[in-house]
Amino acid sequence: MSLTYSSMLDLESSLIEFDLFNAISGRHFSSNSLDKTKPSLIMFICNHCPYVIHYHQQIRKLENDFNGALNFVAISSNDVKNYPQDGTEEMKLLWEKLKLSFPYLYDETQSIAKKYKAECTPEFYLFDISDKLVYRGRLDDTSPSSSKEPDGKDLRNAINCLIQDKAISAEQYPSMGCNIKWK
Repeated sequence: MSLTYSSMLDLESSLIEFDLFNAISGRHFSSNSLDKTKPSLIMFICNHCPYVIHYHQQIRKLENDFNGALNFVAISSNDVKNYPQDGTEEMKLLWEKLKLSFPYLYDETQSIAKKYKAECTPEFYLFDISDKLVYRGRLDDTSPSSSKEPDGKDLRNAINCLIQDKAISAEQYPSMGCNIKWK
């Protein structure tokens, strides 16, 4: 594991289009499938990263708390040849175990991660209904080695501000986690 920080895609960037294999449904899912009346949360994660595992329950809580108010999409871009635990069958099994219902997409070519400037897992990108980036970075200030339990406060605050049509602070912090496993 190599600790890596996100590179922080510029705020106001447009949602980067994608059309990727959904490990949950077995079909492709594209950005055109998103409900355009809702903001979208795009997260880059993977199965085996201890930083992502640290946040499993918070990701589930986010879906439970904001389901219906947001589009949720998870993307894994890791090289599955060298990290088979991040393969599509394993992705589907993890989603079943966590009882998550939103798309978990596989970025086989890694081109979508590169376009988003994703560097690590997890990384979170929140887009408004105009598909403009309003938040990017960390879920909260915890890590697997911290003594604090995750609460998702950074991302949760941004989501609440967006839903309540309040200003989102431009003071945002990079996510940290395992580097994306590039081919």
